[in-house]
Amino acid sequence: VSPYNLWSVRTLRYLTVLFLIITFLWWVLLLVSIFVSPPMMHSRGSGFFDFSFTTLTAGNLLVAILFFSTPSKAMQISSFVITAFLLIDVIIIAAVARLRNEEGWVGIASVVWATLMSLYMVGTDRVVAWGKKEEEERLTGRSETKRSLKEWLAVLAEFVIMVVFIVIVVLLTATLILRSRDAGLAPPGERIYVDGDKYQVHLACVGEVSYNDEGVRNPTILLEGGEDPVEGTFEDWVYNAYQNGTINRYCYWDRPGLAWSDNAPSPHSASMSADAFSEALARAGEEGPWILVSAGVGSIYSRIFSSRNRQDIHGILLIDPLHEDLLHRIGSPGRGFMLWARGILSPLGWDRLPAAIFKGRSREDRVYGKSAYQGGKYIKSKLQENLVADSLTKNEVTTARTVQDKDTALVVISSGIKVRTDKEWENKQKDLTTMTDNLISWDVVNKAPHRVWETLEGRTILEKRLGELVGF
Repeated sequence: VSPYNLWSVRTLRYLTVLFLIITFLWWVLLLVSIFVSPPMMHSRGSGFFDFSFTTLTAGNLLVAILFFSTPSKAMQISSFVITAFLLIDVIIIAAVARLRNEEGWVGIASVVWATLMSLYMVGTDRVVAWGKKEEEERLTGRSETKRSLKEWLAVLAEFVIMVVFIVIVVLLTATLILRSRDAGLAPPGERIYVDGDKYQVHLACVGEVSYNDEGVRNPTILLEGGEDPVEGTFEDWVYNAYQNGTINRYCYWDRPGLAWSDNAPSPHSASMSADAFSEALARAGEEGPWILVSAGVGSIYSRIFSSRNRQDIHGILLIDPLHEDLLHRIGSPGRGFMLWARGILSPLGWDRLPAAIFKGRSREDRVYGKSAYQGGKYIKSKLQENLVADSLTKNEVTTARTVQDKDTALVVISSGIKVRTDKEWENKQKDLTTMTDNLISWDVVNKAPHRVWETLEGRTILEKRLGELVGF
């Protein structure tokens, strides 16, 4: 006996198909927005959560269509459980200001739509069950209490799929709870709107403005982190230099997507980050002269910043810097695909949740420490970096080298381990020492890894050379 004989049941099926089409179109739009942000759709967060909620909604509706004529209590209970967890997600996002700002209207609309569709499925399944019973009584005089083998197999398949969906929504909720806890960690500096108030970046300064005996303002150190947030380990040696009196003041920021900074719209190149940094400094009332200190891939960003603020640059210190000819290493398609896949899975917290539960990772670890790389914002920033590394960014840094002030004092400090194990890296380090005509020193720290500051010898040389640049 088919419930499709009732117009109400047929109408519900047509509505379900319509809702699936709408959800699929929204899903495609969200997928595209990961790579290119449409107008008015930029998410200050990673954008992976709204994509996950929409994927879950599409899966729910697809299951409802496939098993439309086989209603079951298991389906109704499963859909109700999913609805309950999605409602919790809506409450969490709405209640926590930081999450609300990161998800924006796109994320909120996605989770609300997911909740409504899940609730709709509960009602639809009940109506279909009622319609099937009505038809059975009308045609046979009684309602069937037994199912055929085919129906039982359909119910079993439906139940297994819904259990998977329940696990997914539980993981989404648990990750949201972690994010809400991390949102309570106050930044050491201030968040500043940039790029037409589209997103905020975090800027912090330590120390007071000072002047030399001639009344000239002493240079402020500007830190540009490498592959990780500045606050992780990079800032430590600079803070020691500040405490030792080697420097009087330093400032640092988190590039878009790192630590306390929002994600920028896509695509996002190194010059866009450099411009955002300049705007943040200007809005905060910070002025040069600057000594730029950067590490790894961060040297690409600081070199572009230097070329666009030539008159304010007192000196440059590059720590095992990435050469523009090696940008293909971070811009490979394979790496981009892996970053995208990690981003899609990141809302499930498949690595963050076990780290928090079993390894005791703190919110400091997740925001800027050893677990920061697991977050959706971090992954999105690295994906954005990957997408334009060997195209836009390479062209920008090549141009920056051409217009770089050749009189700027320059120090290059390289990792001895990287130089010994990678001949191409060694040659490119040597090439970067010719970036200006005023090389103060090129040091190769014998036993230091890429993060040179993690060894005592490396920290000692770094502080020494930084002091020389300040006094230059």
